[in-house]
Amino acid sequence: MKRKIAIIAGGDSSEHDVSLRSAAGIYSFMDKERYDVTIVIFDGKNWHTEDGCTIDKNDFSFTRGGVKHTFDFAYITIHGTPGENGILQGYLDMIGMPYSCCGVLAAALTFNKYACNHYLSYFGFHIANSMMLRAGQKWPNAPKIADTLGLPCFIKSNIGGSSFGCTKVKTVEDIYPAIERAFQEGNEVICESYMQGTEVTCGVYKTKDKAVAFPITEVVTHNEFFDYDAKYKGQVDEITPARIPDTLRDKIQAETLRLYDIIGANGIIRVDWIITDGDKLNLLEVNTTPGMTPTSFIPQQVRAAGLEMKDVLTDIIENKFA
Repeated sequence: MKRKIAIIAGGDSSEHDVSLRSAAGIYSFMDKERYDVTIVIFDGKNWHTEDGCTIDKNDFSFTRGGVKHTFDFAYITIHGTPGENGILQGYLDMIGMPYSCCGVLAAALTFNKYACNHYLSYFGFHIANSMMLRAGQKWPNAPKIADTLGLPCFIKSNIGGSSFGCTKVKTVEDIYPAIERAFQEGNEVICESYMQGTEVTCGVYKTKDKAVAFPITEVVTHNEFFDYDAKYKGQVDEITPARIPDTLRDKIQAETLRLYDIIGANGIIRVDWIITDGDKLNLLEVNTTPGMTPTSFIPQQVRAAGLEMKDVLTDIIENKFA
């Protein structure tokens, strides 16, 4: 009997459509001879299959043609709430369904960029100087933010992704408009010092019997920073493997795997870094449900490693049943 897999996509953030593209990518990669695969879309409280069958939230089943269908495993590819912040993981834990990514605590931690980076700084990871602003609270004035962080600086949502609401700010006058823009994505905003260097990203995963670190990708944006247009409209050069010394490559892969264990990750994660001063490694962000379109970083890195996405996804799924 084939295992029945639900690829869960959509969600309640600006990344809804990006998530649907990742779901299509995962569906195309999945081993159809081994798995019976269905894409399930979350649109607010409306959970449904691609062909419109309503999901019964009591047991995450659906009925088609009078026949009830259940799932054995959920592959979560919601970028943003509720799939990346632990909410969906908590629901799946309650109904006893295994899933592809990390659990509630790790998901909630990594979704909050400020909390995650400052937590990881206690384990020796270098991070940018930053401050967090919350909606409804008094913010520092713009000159204070500029004095603290320097200019240029980045202002972005603390809980958003895909660079929605992110601005590279160069003047004091632009700070508050950038803050207002970032708050459109959520109720917390990060103001963060700019770090000049080489941006790279590294994907890894572990199973009960192996640890895999993929080749590293160097990110060379054509824009001011790696914004939405760079990510999804081709305005970037993504070079895999990255043009860095082997010793630095090995360090990045080792640090990414160390981070994986510290946060209690599961499945595939991708960690973004920036290299400054030649060889200083600085943590940018941890992604526990990374993009999975055919042109996303992880599929690129898997191909560069000489592996097949089909086999990697099978590893992720079968590890839960080992």
